[in-house]
Amino acid sequence: MINRILIRIKVVQILYSYFLKEDKDMNLTEKELFFSLDKTYELYHLLLLLMVQLTDAQRARIEMAKAKHLATLAEKNPNPKFIQNRFIAQLKANEDLAGYLNDHKISWVNEPDFIRSLLDKIVESDIYKEYMESADSTYEADRELWRRLFKSVIVESDDLGDVLESMSLYWNDDLQIISTFVLKSIKRFDESRSSRQPLLPMFKDDEDLEFARTLFRKSILNADKNKQLIDRHTQNWELDRVAFMDIVIMLVAVAELETFPAIPVRVTLNEYIEIAKSYSTIKSGHFINGVLDAIAEELKKEGVLTKE
Repeated sequence: MINRILIRIKVVQILYSYFLKEDKDMNLTEKELFFSLDKTYELYHLLLLLMVQLTDAQRARIEMAKAKHLATLAEKNPNPKFIQNRFIAQLKANEDLAGYLNDHKISWVNEPDFIRSLLDKIVESDIYKEYMESADSTYEADRELWRRLFKSVIVESDDLGDVLESMSLYWNDDLQIISTFVLKSIKRFDESRSSRQPLLPMFKDDEDLEFARTLFRKSILNADKNKQLIDRHTQNWELDRVAFMDIVIMLVAVAELETFPAIPVRVTLNEYIEIAKSYSTIKSGHFINGVLDAIAEELKKEGVLTKE
């Protein structure tokens, strides 16, 4: 689930802090990197749980309304379709999710105001109203409801990012990427798999885990040599005038160019140009593209780089 795009971002972020420290400890920082990746996987489960807890909150609302002394006819006889959603029932019973929640003790119990506000937005949405009025009572319709709600209401909620930031600083930049994996998981759910529907693993395979470790270490171990390489290709710029984030991004990019022969040069360059656009200055993408292109050509001529 944690793909190489996210790994690159995490390595850049963690090394930005590392290179600014006077007391540098590579092993300790590596542990922090993997803790950050663990927290990202935690967010994936927390967002899956959010759909269950929103359903439970609506169920509690309905029961409370029915128990009112002067309950209306509609309150006494509510439409149970939403709270009987079969996709949510399957998700709530999911063995992988239950096991993870039991081990990590994560929940939304301390965010009742957010749950209440988000549930209001769901109930007021056209997506919810269409679902409640539809005669389609299939599992596929139940699953599609939550795919649409998650994509168009939950992720688009202005409050979600603020709440996640208050829960963990590690989640500041993870929501957009992790949301795509939640949506992928929703689409993969199959009613026939019942509670044993597999969730996405933390890493697709051991290669991605090793990619994270090696990229981190090589970026540090080759930093002095690669700083000189970058300096030669910043043309009229003095290295101390270049944005520090740009330097870090290029150090990680060059380490990847030198270390992973199976990754095409253009893939590496494009990934770090996109990181620069998001995490550095307005002009950083264009600047880094030019420098990395020149570095790649030099490495090819020297025989260090043998890939296209």
